[in-house]
Amino acid sequence: MPDNPGIGEQALNKAAEIGLSSQLDEVESLEVNVKTDPLKVVQGQVDAVTIDGEGLVMQKDLRMEEIEMQIDNVALDPLSVAFGKIELTKPAAGRAQVVLSETDINRAFNSEFVRSKLQSQKINFNGQPRTISPQHIDFSLPGEEKIVLNAEILLRETDENKQVAFSAVPRVSANGQSVSLENVEYSEREEISPELTKALIEQTSEILNLNNFDLEGMSLRVKQLVVETGKLTLQAEAYVEQIPSTEK
Repeated sequence: MPDNPGIGEQALNKAAEIGLSSQLDEVESLEVNVKTDPLKVVQGQVDAVTIDGEGLVMQKDLRMEEIEMQIDNVALDPLSVAFGKIELTKPAAGRAQVVLSETDINRAFNSEFVRSKLQSQKINFNGQPRTISPQHIDFSLPGEEKIVLNAEILLRETDENKQVAFSAVPRVSANGQSVSLENVEYSEREEISPELTKALIEQTSEILNLNNFDLEGMSLRVKQLVVETGKLTLQAEAYVEQIPSTEK
């Protein structure tokens, strides 16, 4: 290790920043901070690794407004440290907070990834199988712990446009693996196929699931979901097998 511990930590920080950035489509800002002292690093011990990022765009066009993560009691391979890399010798745990803005979630709904998933589904409409094509989906966070979805959907076989609108309260499942929608309330517009509404509800739950934001070697499990006007804040447990520290 270099005589100056600051230089060693800076090298690890930079390696992790490059590795994480290489897994993202866009990065506005990303900072990794390895907290330790020289003697512990030589022994392969790190007190904590913190990650702070803004405007991180994952593959599939999913964007996080903010992420704050702290991973505690990290055990490293000392040899990897000598080469400016972070290689864990055993999994580590920590905590994370992710903020998704209303704009971010709208972007995800109208992405090609989500459109293709919805278009691949066949639904029953008035007893007839139909292929759907989302024309526009408007997701909003008006407050009162609710999400609101308004969607214009094309039934391709008949070339008809249908409107689907509902509000719901997102809840985290007991195991933290998924987010479900409860207290679903429908608008007073014309009645729409239950299968179409179900498809949109399932897609909403999937977008709000933090599994979409997992990076290689790192996964998040939702513990708490706070719904505010204009943004969602997800508190999560972080499970880390490796912290990317090389470009893909």
